[in-house]
Amino acid sequence: MTNKQTKLMIEDVDFYYGDFQALKDVSLEILVNKVTALIGPSGCGKSTFLRILNRMNDLIEGTKVDGKVLLDGQDIYDKKVDVVDLRKKVGMVFQDPNPFPKSIYDNVAYGPKAHGIKDKEELDRIVEDSLRKAALWDEVEDRLDQSAMGISGGQQQRLCIARALAVNPDVLLMDEPTSALDPIATAKIEDLIDNLKEDYTIVIVTHSMQQAARISDYTSFFLMGEMIEYGPTEKIFEKPENNKTEDYITGRFG
Repeated sequence: MTNKQTKLMIEDVDFYYGDFQALKDVSLEILVNKVTALIGPSGCGKSTFLRILNRMNDLIEGTKVDGKVLLDGQDIYDKKVDVVDLRKKVGMVFQDPNPFPKSIYDNVAYGPKAHGIKDKEELDRIVEDSLRKAALWDEVEDRLDQSAMGISGGQQQRLCIARALAVNPDVLLMDEPTSALDPIATAKIEDLIDNLKEDYTIVIVTHSMQQAARISDYTSFFLMGEMIEYGPTEKIFEKPENNKTEDYITGRFG
């Protein structure tokens, strides 16, 4: 049985796109209220692994998962699991900001409404609370009825984080959430991640090793579909056990 410090336990996971094996025998423990970074060269399987954690890969035809992914001790690939409910618990923020072509307010209220919340006062509270948590409220509070497409890229990404938070998830998955942003917007998102881990468990894919070193508590290094090494971020960056990890971190390849 998983202990209370473990949020997600991944055991012996293999993943296939058709005949192609994208992940081989990955085991990993993701701890509560920590930021876990997934690093590795392009095409190493880190985004595929991230999408396994809320079954986003189910949307791709011909995929197959072997092994176990336990969320609070329950296998998320069990046939009894409601995938909609799972994705409420395990939210996702993508690489490019992808707000809906609706108002700022309606972007954040979309999820709660979809889950049956109709009361205007409650929706108002959720929208404000989510935007505050995403460090965006002060910038948009006087234009909630304006289109989300009219705010900057960095603001749009924080809006997408607010949208994910509005359904009260336990886990937040982030797939290179700052790669499309400038350094100032990136710094805001990094500060935000640091604050959010008080209330959420965060898993982030990043192509920036500097970012992983700055914001994560734990780091997992992927290469060619395998997880090569996993541990506290400081140890991975300063005293990696595997030569491949050291070669990647010191820039000998990748």
